Amino acid sequence: MSEVTQLLATVKRQLKQQGKTYRDVAVALSLSEASVKRLLTSETLGLDRLVEIGNLLGFTLAELAQEAAATETRLRTLSAAQEKELVSDIKLLLVAVCALNHWTLQDMLGVYRLGEAECLHKLLHLDRLHLIALMPGNRIRLNVARDFDWLPDGPIRRFFRTQGLDDFLDSRFDRPEESLAFTHAMLTESALARMQAELRQVRARFAELHQESLASPLPKRRGSGLLLALREWEPAGFTALRR
Repeated sequence: MSEVTQLLATVKRQLKQQGKTYRDVAVALSLSEASVKRLLTSETLGLDRLVEIGNLLGFTLAELAQEAAATETRLRTLSAAQEKELVSDIKLLLVAVCALNHWTLQDMLGVYRLGEAECLHKLLHLDRLHLIALMPGNRIRLNVARDFDWLPDGPIRRFFRTQGLDDFLDSRFDRPEESLAFTHAMLTESALARMQAELRQVRARFAELHQESLASPLPKRRGSGLLLALREWEPAGFTALRR
């Protein structure tokens, strides 16, 4: 991927995340919407125009370049030590989850009982863990890839199993936006492999919908949990009856 292509992809991703449209760019640059669309799809974007769009997004040209370069080297997992550090401090974990969900510093201060200095301290801690980069103006740049995941049996998942799973399942799941289903089948290895592939696609789609939702203001977005599980299994009572 060329540097120009990386920069254009970064610009378009930031426009989407900030809920800005080609019309917003057109107004800022005193251009027609069609002209803006051509600029952002034909790789003919000049340096001056790139600086202007960066200003609209709150980025310097250097920061846009850093953001584009970081996309290629983003983390897909943390180490066990890094995860252990996160779960050792509930406020640090809270700020990490908020950051990973693209909350701003002001969003966090407006919703949770956190002082500004305290919240900044936690963000700087996440910066040292390389989970985020804290940018000028206290903007937060994620250093994680789109397919980022916690370690299979790491501290975060153990924390969820011991402190979050029961709370998550403590619901009737009878509201329109809720769903709980359980089914059982006897599957071949190839069928299980296909099912695993489809579950990965569901996760990917969940992430895509999260990205699409970033264009809406925080009060219109709901923190939503999706639990997917597939394993060879039978109830322990059944196993006890096996010959």
